Amino acid sequence: MTEHLRRTKILATLGPATDAPGVLEALFRAGVNVVRLNFSHGDPSGQAKRAADVRAAAQRVGAEVGILADLPGPKIRIERFANGKISLKAGDRFDLVADPNAPAGDTSQVGVSYLGLPGDVKPGDVLLLDDGLMQLQVVEVQGERIVNTVLNDGVLSDRKGLNKQGGGLSLGALTERDKELIGIVAKIGVDFIAVSFCRNAQDMNDARAIARAHGCEAALVSKVERTEAIENLVEIVEASDVVMVARGDLGVEIGDAELPGLQKKIIKESLKQNKVVITATQMLQSMVESPIPTRAEVLDVANAVIDGTDAVMLSAETAAGAYPVKAVEAMARICLGAERQFKTETDFGQAARNLERADQAIAMGTMFLSQHIGVRAIVAMTESGGTARYLSRFRASAPIYAITRHDGARRQMALMRDVFPINFDSRGLTPREAARGSIRLLVEAGLLSGGDRVVFTSGEHMETHGATNTLRLLEVGEDGRASGLGDL
Repeated sequence: MTEHLRRTKILATLGPATDAPGVLEALFRAGVNVVRLNFSHGDPSGQAKRAADVRAAAQRVGAEVGILADLPGPKIRIERFANGKISLKAGDRFDLVADPNAPAGDTSQVGVSYLGLPGDVKPGDVLLLDDGLMQLQVVEVQGERIVNTVLNDGVLSDRKGLNKQGGGLSLGALTERDKELIGIVAKIGVDFIAVSFCRNAQDMNDARAIARAHGCEAALVSKVERTEAIENLVEIVEASDVVMVARGDLGVEIGDAELPGLQKKIIKESLKQNKVVITATQMLQSMVESPIPTRAEVLDVANAVIDGTDAVMLSAETAAGAYPVKAVEAMARICLGAERQFKTETDFGQAARNLERADQAIAMGTMFLSQHIGVRAIVAMTESGGTARYLSRFRASAPIYAITRHDGARRQMALMRDVFPINFDSRGLTPREAARGSIRLLVEAGLLSGGDRVVFTSGEHMETHGATNTLRLLEVGEDGRASGLGDL
């Protein structure tokens, strides 16, 4: 009996706390599957060094670890204050000045980075600063000056973020800096590119076109964090390879009370469209300073796992926290616990009909077979990882071992729930030879043993993208060799 393998993947943000020697290796051993490089902080050369360190550390540990480059996007911020911070009282007047030459801020005003802000607001709108800790209500717009009334007491400091309650800001998702960074991350060789503050499918299509023009085959990740993104959710998911539930800015714009339902909605839509989905932001926030999570955080992570998320993400917990490795270990324990306690069964009555692709039909047939006759594992020969992604959407009870010789495909599959990428070069082999070779590899790795039954999928023509059209039921002999129970 093989032990339960954690199916939900862990995405960890790198930062100063992960730069010390040996920390990356410890993170990978603790369970990190993909790392996030946050290009909102640091310089590109520093992030490029981290990417190189990741590749080297993953090789030393023997792990398949993907790299996600997170673009800054059009994050709106107030500018700096003359004395670093100010205190405001409810009822005070406080102006935002959309002028690149605005003086350093004081208790009466501060500059704002988005010069088009006066055209996007009107009297009565509420502006949320510093993740909603400071709230301003617009009184009037005087040219480049927005006159506001402070709604609550608080302290405001340099470069805090700004959102409009309910959304409605017109600025696009890709800034000129983002476009430059796509070229930079293409040279770094990242596996995923995350588009911040996307509004619609066009934002994702534009990012994909720029990436491909640079010869970059990274998967495109849409960060759902604006009200407009919720309104255009179906088209955004369709235009994405991966979807991220970015709960920070989304919660500020749309309200914390709406977040749980929206999280479930985004995950459900992503799975419906066969897309990978990440749940992110403050999942174990207390572990920035504490070696153990709160019970509420445990429940938050577990609920995301039960909802069906592919991956859960750590941000400041690993990038700047005091206990980066412990945070990953805690995340892994919680995911395992949720998976053991809550087993899903595919409702084939709700599965898609009139499938146009053979590999999708094979995936459905594989899951039906594995669920009804019981198998130890599903083994999928794949070129790009597409077959593994289709298989993983059905949330199998058996692990999916995705076999490919392509490094990039394995690293992208590292983000898929239930999928465990395995390096195997099938060039020159027939489908049956590839089946025997990959099964023998899994036996040697201790992932399969004599008597185990597996479902094996492949294509008649090896090394061909999208060619999966064959399903076999195999049994592992006591000698570690696979024998056929029939081609199905």
